[in-house]
Amino acid sequence: MDASVVLDPVDLHLLRLLQNDARTTYRDLAARVGVAPSTCLDRVARLRRSGVILGHQLRLDPAKLGRGLQALLSVQVRPHRRELVGPFVERVRALPEARTVFHLTGPDDYLVHVAVADMADLQRLVLDEFTSRREVARVETRLIFQQWECGPLLPPGHAES
Repeated sequence: MDASVVLDPVDLHLLRLLQNDARTTYRDLAARVGVAPSTCLDRVARLRRSGVILGHQLRLDPAKLGRGLQALLSVQVRPHRRELVGPFVERVRALPEARTVFHLTGPDDYLVHVAVADMADLQRLVLDEFTSRREVARVETRLIFQQWECGPLLPPGHAES
């Protein structure tokens, strides 16, 4: 597991602001945090180099892209061996319907978040891309009615105030 990075209050404030709007300019960030723009730029660059900031993502509305039905697929793979993990994960990640893949402990080996057009599309995905695979022993499907984004991710002990 990677070691934590020590963050001071300015770093934490920058991370809160950037998680709420990654397009905020360095000038605006600096003004809101109370540092010079060059200091702000240096701090954000350090957060990137240290791996705290991994990148920037564009969030899209799946329904507006014709993928209005979302589900979580609990997948059990047998045998659950190292040589199957990599190829299975890469195959799932290559599916246009897959949003996120988690490797788990417990009775299920993977949890896959998918976005599909409708129930027929979900059925096709489960049957053609999961249960048809030799290593997949079981798939359990849970529909997502609604989801909410949560607050910014901060180190333990630094709750949002």
